[in-house]
Order: sequence, then C-alpha cells, then structure tokens
Amino acid sequence: MPVADGVPKFDIARSCKLDVAATAGLSVDQSLKSCMYDEQKAKRQLAGSKFPAPSRASCVSQESIGGTPSYVSLQTCLQMGQWAR
Repeated sequence: MPVADGVPKFDIARSCKLDVAATAGLSVDQSLKSCMYDEQKAKRQLAGSKFPAPSRASCVSQESIGGTPSYVSLQTCLQMGQWAR
C-alpha cells in the first residue's frame, strides 16, 4: 500500500549544526557540508519511495521527538521496518 503523503519538511540546517556541535575530528565546514549533502540525498530518495502508511506515520512521529529530525534517520527507520517483515 503506497503512501500518498509527501516527505515531511525538516530544518536540516539546524539539525546539521547541532550534529556538528556534538562531534569532533573533522573541520566544522567539512562536517556541515557532509551532513547537508547526506540529508539532501536522503530527502530525494524518500521523495521517490513508497512505504506503507503505518510505517511512515510511526517513523515520522519518532523523528519529531527531540526536536532535531533527520531525513537520514527517517530513511533508516523506514528501511528497518521493511527489513523486519
């Protein structure tokens, strides 16, 4: 059963800045660029995918907890739900 909903809107710039602040090792610019690239790639992939409505609803609500949602994390949640079947 495909999902009619589109991809939710997440503030990936904010999420990436918080992620970069929590990590060390790479330069801030490099880490931020890498994070933004990964998030944009995951968003594009999610836009072209179809997951069951219950899985999408569950994963989107999980991503909304904590205030720093991520398309990469959302994609992982949805894929794990597929693999669990």
